[in-house]
Amino acid sequence: MSPPKSAFEFLDFVNASPTPYHAVASAVSLLEAAGFTSIKERDSWASTVKPGGKYYLTRNGSSVVAFAVGGRWQPGNPIGMIGAHTDSPCLRVKPVSKRTANGFLQVGVETYGGGIWHSWFDRDLSVAGRVLVREGQGDDRNFVQKLVKVDKPILRIPHLAIHLHRESNFNPNKEDELLPIAGLAETELNKTSDEAEATPAEGDFQPLKAMPERHHPAFLSLVAEQAGVDVSQVIDFELVLYDTQKACLGGLNDEFIFSARLDNLNMTFCSIKGLIESVQSPSSTLPSDPSIRLVACFDHEEIGSLSAHGADSNLLPAVLRRLSVLPGSPPQETSQKPTSTTTTTATAATTTTTTAPESDTSTAFEQTLATSFLVSADMAHSVHPNYASKYERNHQPAMNKGTVIKINANQRYATNSPGIVLVQEVARRAGVPLQLFVVKNDSPCGSTIGPMLSAKLGVRTLDLGNPQLGMHSIRETGGSRDIEYAVRLFEAFLGSFGELERRVLVD
Repeated sequence: MSPPKSAFEFLDFVNASPTPYHAVASAVSLLEAAGFTSIKERDSWASTVKPGGKYYLTRNGSSVVAFAVGGRWQPGNPIGMIGAHTDSPCLRVKPVSKRTANGFLQVGVETYGGGIWHSWFDRDLSVAGRVLVREGQGDDRNFVQKLVKVDKPILRIPHLAIHLHRESNFNPNKEDELLPIAGLAETELNKTSDEAEATPAEGDFQPLKAMPERHHPAFLSLVAEQAGVDVSQVIDFELVLYDTQKACLGGLNDEFIFSARLDNLNMTFCSIKGLIESVQSPSSTLPSDPSIRLVACFDHEEIGSLSAHGADSNLLPAVLRRLSVLPGSPPQETSQKPTSTTTTTATAATTTTTTAPESDTSTAFEQTLATSFLVSADMAHSVHPNYASKYERNHQPAMNKGTVIKINANQRYATNSPGIVLVQEVARRAGVPLQLFVVKNDSPCGSTIGPMLSAKLGVRTLDLGNPQLGMHSIRETGGSRDIEYAVRLFEAFLGSFGELERRVLVD
């Protein structure tokens, strides 16, 4: 069986996205091609966001929220949400990176997240990220962001030869032994002209040291060239290292994906693609949907999410509050169970519906939260054939067998049984398989954005993700058919949540 089209689309997505900034730019390209309109947090949405419309916004260029408003939306109605994250463990270039040792030029780096750092040795590395550049002169100058991606290997972290290191365990010192080499020091002797070009004019006060004093001039020249500006225009940057080897299909029958950043660009891609498919398919129910379909992909999950653009920020609550009071379509009498803007009196046999006043939005935010649902989408562990004893014997997810529901009694994952029932019904309608995972009692358990958003919002939440091997390695392994399973699952969840929400009743 050949891999589905979505697997090839994912390869294009992940290869174009070595950083969260690039991942958001790639997601925006997909959204705009599907007819989503850009909006900004700083603007009023009153005259812009309407029932039936499709929109997206970004924060910091590294987090993105996209949503489609159902044609029968009313204030206080439910929102079906999928949350993912755009970041992955990596090495980040330090603010002062210029290092020289024993005739080698080196670049100082800082570890980001919990990476398997020994996997970064002997790889063909380069840099990507965003550069802040100056446009204009004097007090009239502006500073704009440009994305850069150097498409050739320029850095390498060499192993120490086995003859000089006979120990079986390799645990490099992250400060002194994780430094990449970038060239030979003698080649830098001819870079004085670049350095002079980048030095501020005399009398122009600079609070920080000039960029050529903080970074190797040859390194700066390459970054400026990728940004399409002169070295003197580069004011600052946020760059990370990435493996230049492209993601690809692997295995005897192309059943695998060998790639960097599967955790969590796999789920970022699937959630964005699922949202697009839910509004683009010929059978789309968006015109008659009483809910909002939303995807939020956050930065900084790998370091705890506590930032202005992480999941533990006000980003999602602020968006939900504004959407909850969004004016809806004209109220309609219905014999179905009402949405959140209605009051209901129910018996075992009948349901009576009375439409609430359209202007009564004082509790719309709370009503929306009480009826909404969040799927926290973060990659899961596949069983490892060489370490099967590390997995609970009845919970060993396999690749290409479907997305994995993650459960933890200590709430490291936010999944509970009503959520499983809901997602299981979605999967039944979509015709895709699901799997279950719990970690062994004698093993630690990771966590996701699910528990923090569940606690922050009071929204029903379930944690899931596609199975993979080598999580947090520079090169990870996933299943090529699981991409399509997740896309179809997310499409069905977003497309049917407005109708399914009222069918799983607890409170």
